[in-house]
Amino acid sequence: MSTEASTQSLTLVQAVRDGLYGEMERDEDVIVMGEDVGKNGGVFRATQGLHEEFGGDRVVDTPLAESGIVGTAIGMAAYGLRPVPEIQFSGFMYPAFDQIVSHAARLRTRSRGRYHCPLTLRAPYGGGIRAPEHHSESKEAFYVHEPGLKVVVPSTPRDTKGLLTAAIRDPDPVVFLEPKLIYRSFREDVPDESYTVDLGEAKTRREGSDVSVFTWGAMTRPTLEAAEELAEEGIDAEVVDLRTLSPMDTDAIVESFKKTGRAAVVHEAPKTGGLAGEIIATIQEEVLLYQEAPITRVTGFDVPYPLYALEDYYLPEPARIKDGIREAVEF
Repeated sequence: MSTEASTQSLTLVQAVRDGLYGEMERDEDVIVMGEDVGKNGGVFRATQGLHEEFGGDRVVDTPLAESGIVGTAIGMAAYGLRPVPEIQFSGFMYPAFDQIVSHAARLRTRSRGRYHCPLTLRAPYGGGIRAPEHHSESKEAFYVHEPGLKVVVPSTPRDTKGLLTAAIRDPDPVVFLEPKLIYRSFREDVPDESYTVDLGEAKTRREGSDVSVFTWGAMTRPTLEAAEELAEEGIDAEVVDLRTLSPMDTDAIVESFKKTGRAAVVHEAPKTGGLAGEIIATIQEEVLLYQEAPITRVTGFDVPYPLYALEDYYLPEPARIKDGIREAVEF
């Protein structure tokens, strides 16, 4: 008799739904809430079927008021529930920014540990789907900069379910950004049973010896594609998917860089103030004497996110990523 765990072949958005379902089934304190998350199943159908399974008291359709959604969730979390509010697009989180950084992030400190805020704020994030203004931002650095928040960006279905499960069980607020460009772009075998992927731990997606490439979210796949193509040129790139941006796995960054002495960072957010700068500063502080070349950044541009066809020029793609990696290697 086989002892192997059963799996399903899921897309990333299906893994979100599977993770939500598992935690709602396990813990009646888990509440899903947001605009159209109930009967409609969410704008991307990440909550499809949950309303029918768990009812309107636990899958709550809210008014179109992001500040109200998050503020209500903070109050629920302070009094023992585990709310999972959804903001339809990460660009709509700005009206709730005060609630997130002034209250959710500070509740434990403000109350000297009397209250916690076990809230998981989900939002589709990033570009590439030909959406209008405010639907494609990559502003993860906003939230990483705020002490008290954890920030997670998955890149695979299997990680998505495990990271979301860990986020919901965490005693502190987690901003869970889901790269919608890869919501349905590929499938992966995901265990049926409940499991967690530890927050704060990076994952090496490709071992290499010549250069370390740090990335996350939707940029992981084009980075891996670039690395495989560069292997044909004799460049052996290591690709590290950070997965959790706060707390960042600085040990993984340092150990990879010690091995290679060269690095590139790939993200779709604008270059100025992006997390590539923080990663580079960490390397400078921790392992400067291992450095063989300037560290390159392959990022979005310092412009408002463009519309439609111009996305293809804005987002890092394999050719531009390869150029950045080559620049680090050939210095």
